[in-house]
Amino acid sequence: MVFGIIGSGSWATALAKILTDKKHSINWWIRNAETIRYLREHGNNPRYLSSAKFNVSLLALSSDIKEVVSQSDVLVIAIPSSYAEDSLAGLKPEDFKGKKIVSAIKGLLPGKNILLNYYLQNNFHVSLENYFAVLGPCHAEEVAEEKLSYLTFSGIDTVTASEIAAHFTNDYISTIINPDILGVQYAAVMKNIYALGAGIAHGLDYGDNFLSVYIANAADEMAGFLKKFGAEHITVGEHDGEDPITHRKTPNYAASVYLGDLLVTCYSLHSRNRGFGKMIGQGLSVSAIKSEMNMVAEGYNASKCIYNINKQVEAPIPIADTIYKILWEHVNPSEGFKRIEEVLV
Repeated sequence: MVFGIIGSGSWATALAKILTDKKHSINWWIRNAETIRYLREHGNNPRYLSSAKFNVSLLALSSDIKEVVSQSDVLVIAIPSSYAEDSLAGLKPEDFKGKKIVSAIKGLLPGKNILLNYYLQNNFHVSLENYFAVLGPCHAEEVAEEKLSYLTFSGIDTVTASEIAAHFTNDYISTIINPDILGVQYAAVMKNIYALGAGIAHGLDYGDNFLSVYIANAADEMAGFLKKFGAEHITVGEHDGEDPITHRKTPNYAASVYLGDLLVTCYSLHSRNRGFGKMIGQGLSVSAIKSEMNMVAEGYNASKCIYNINKQVEAPIPIADTIYKILWEHVNPSEGFKRIEEVLV
């Protein structure tokens, strides 16, 4: 398999590091010519994860996305969801013919309120059988430090998902396979909203006792939302047997890609969503935070997308609804969290 990385942010850089640490040559699309020049000369990304060093002989860098796509078998799309349409706009359906797509996007496309797989299917005729997702819990910063992390590769074609995952497995990355391709993606979207809320609570000076109750309720709310979508593996404590090869239990809602990713995103200081929320809780405006942060907090746009989606789904998600109203309808954070306090059990 020849891999192509689409994107140059922290997550894209982390995934590129994982592949090249296994001596894989990769094609890497980077929009910024100066970043390409710097990487070639110095062997690291000057803007994101600058501590991660690369063997430049393994990097085929290009600002031409069509070139990277044409020369790759597997395309790892690791760009913020809000930039996805613009980044892929120059491509045509024939460019994706015979390609496997791995989404490393942890958000919905703003305006359309859809996952990347639906956008690729509608615009480029990419079937769900050729679409996979790579998810955490896994912060890019810890990948750069080579701290043991777990990646979940999800797809309805679990054989191919396993083959792709094998190229990412190394001394500091363990991989897990999950067939719940839609459920894991919606879980990744929802956890960013709740993490942003956890940050708001921190900014408002709530303590750990409150935060533990908040996250427990957020986990329950997220499970209810996923169940409305027909997501699998929702029941905690029940497993449908084990994997015949690894002998691991089959995943359920307590698995890393659901509950684990929610927990680390709510608690970790590496979480950009938590950091974004903390500044909201401290009284900064959304516009001021956007200008200050060098990275995109997916939970901001996700809160609006999920709010609109839930008009049809009608799942009871008062926590996510309140976070949306704080961010988009200018509800005072203190007032919003008083409302959240009233629904916690």
